[in-house]
Amino acid sequence: MINGRVYYSADLWRARRRASHVLWVAACIVLFISSCSTKNRSGKKIFHYNEYTGIASLDPAFAKNQSTMWPAHQLFNTLVEIDDSLNISPSIATRWEISDDKRVYTFYLRQDVLFHNDACFPQSKGRRLIASDVVFSLNRIIDPSTASPGAWIFNGKADSIQPFTALNDTVFQLKLLQPYQPILGILSMQYCSIVAPEAVRLYGKDFRQHPVGSGPFKFVKWEEGQALIFGKNEHYFEEDSTGNRLPYLDGIKISFKDSRATEFLLFRQGQLDFINELDPSFKDEVLTKKERFAIYGKIKSNCKPSLI
Repeated sequence: MINGRVYYSADLWRARRRASHVLWVAACIVLFISSCSTKNRSGKKIFHYNEYTGIASLDPAFAKNQSTMWPAHQLFNTLVEIDDSLNISPSIATRWEISDDKRVYTFYLRQDVLFHNDACFPQSKGRRLIASDVVFSLNRIIDPSTASPGAWIFNGKADSIQPFTALNDTVFQLKLLQPYQPILGILSMQYCSIVAPEAVRLYGKDFRQHPVGSGPFKFVKWEEGQALIFGKNEHYFEEDSTGNRLPYLDGIKISFKDSRATEFLLFRQGQLDFINELDPSFKDEVLTKKERFAIYGKIKSNCKPSLI
């Protein structure tokens, strides 16, 4: 994190700090167990985990549960995000202003956020993310034709005539019907991830399996029911506290084993770096192996760099 990004410090999971967000805000209290084998035979740092329930879509407009929220956090950014202390912090927006009547929120965007390279762009080179992309993404959530399960998030809250406006390329404005203090928390939800309009138009319904965002990882390949692979976004904008560019990982590989016993065996063998919701039948074995596992409320690790 996990900064909701699991890998917080942005270390091993998302090289941002998202996991805490996803785990604590979206999933309540979950038990996590993690090991320390992120290097594959090629020497690259690949984070492996298994999604027991499968993944229905990589489109953030359908990020309604844990299995879809986690990958969305790696592929996309939101205007703001929730940090490890559950405070609202900047992401694509560097700062924001609230009008005196608390009905208008004005966000000032970073100018160094790039969409992932993809065939939907000229010469397949990702362009800079601008305020009109935020307008497109949020309007898409509430568009009935999208049929997003997150359409409700702005119901009775956002202005019914023109809720989202791009004042220029770097300034986005949100208008509310009336003051609503939790609105920043809503904007941190994966539903509000900023997508590339060109990709949505080109891929249509197939955007679910060909996502284009601006997150620390980019989509590489998805063999449904087998494996999902993300690669490092070399042009990602975030840095750690010492100025090192994130993410630290070279990639993420998600498997889809539907057997808890198989999942735990792979974890013990070092083929998985993370498992969630450990089957109670394995708890005694885990709790007696202190030298191999560290169990905390957040994902932590006995190896360096740590996941948090």
